[in-house]
Amino acid sequence: MADYDEVRLDDLIPLQGTGLAHEHIRVKGRGVLLRVPKQSQLALSATVNLTYQATCFERAAPGHHIPGLHAVLIPDETVPLGALLVDEVPGRPPVLPDDLPAIMTALASIHSLPVPPAPARAPLRDHSDPVGETLHEVRLQAAFLDAAGLGAAARRAIDEELAWAEEFRKTRARPPSTLISFDAHPGNFLILPSGTAVLVDLEKARYGAAGFDLAHATLYTSTTWDVAVSAVLETSATADAYRHWLKSVPPALAEASGPWLLPMRRIMWLWSVTWCAKWRVQSRAAVTEKHIAENAEDWSADLSERALIDHVANRVADYLDAGTIAAIRSEWLGDNALTALLPRQA
Repeated sequence: MADYDEVRLDDLIPLQGTGLAHEHIRVKGRGVLLRVPKQSQLALSATVNLTYQATCFERAAPGHHIPGLHAVLIPDETVPLGALLVDEVPGRPPVLPDDLPAIMTALASIHSLPVPPAPARAPLRDHSDPVGETLHEVRLQAAFLDAAGLGAAARRAIDEELAWAEEFRKTRARPPSTLISFDAHPGNFLILPSGTAVLVDLEKARYGAAGFDLAHATLYTSTTWDVAVSAVLETSATADAYRHWLKSVPPALAEASGPWLLPMRRIMWLWSVTWCAKWRVQSRAAVTEKHIAENAEDWSADLSERALIDHVANRVADYLDAGTIAAIRSEWLGDNALTALLPRQA
């Protein structure tokens, strides 16, 4: 941090908050940002959380579609939860669907990276069974469905998908494992003047199925999440995005991943919609002593500005609506361009 010893308090400019997990502070004149956690989405202590996030940036860096990591500020009295110092990306929010090819190229750059031997994958989560281990997370979140106050039709539809997922989990084969973001909604990308997409948020990266990222980049629950990016994709635009990814990764990865893309889309949607139920319940609580002491996962509304919480509550209400759920499920229960591209598992 020697190069930053002369930074003054007046040089630190807080940016408008757009996320539930971090505050961002610009260091004036240095071309860098401080990523300051508000909590750990993986329920990690402050120091472990920073180590995990720094590793996410380091592992994805060879793909050249993420900000550079400059330093890790360990937790202390000044910054109780620590921070990462990263490049400030001089880009704009994506315009959908026009920028979907660039987003898919950025994701392909991460998915195409060599996967290290199993002992070298730590501290990142390593899902040798991306289906079963992700469904375990889904089941934990689904425990909040009863308290989330869903309508009968919405709950019935989610229960049907959960039942499908449990049956699908019994499939013995598994998709190939790659480095993935697991938080690839379009609001986490910026587009450079050159048209290149940069993934700026990486704290949940893991080794798992690339299909989760493709789903997260194109599902309605992702493309309408961020105000600056919000768009409803036509099925043809989603299909084109998947095709672009299949052409951007090594042929062996494309071939091995193809049959898994639609099932991973269904599971990613289940993860997202059950997270919405969890957030609706947990956001009502006050900040916990555990969060204050350990920086553990905490979705309390008290950690974010009211405008952001109101926006998230609005999005969650939409995503848990029976009509919205039916429209999303039509992607895999209907006969359309997406199902034609993404063959069902035998």
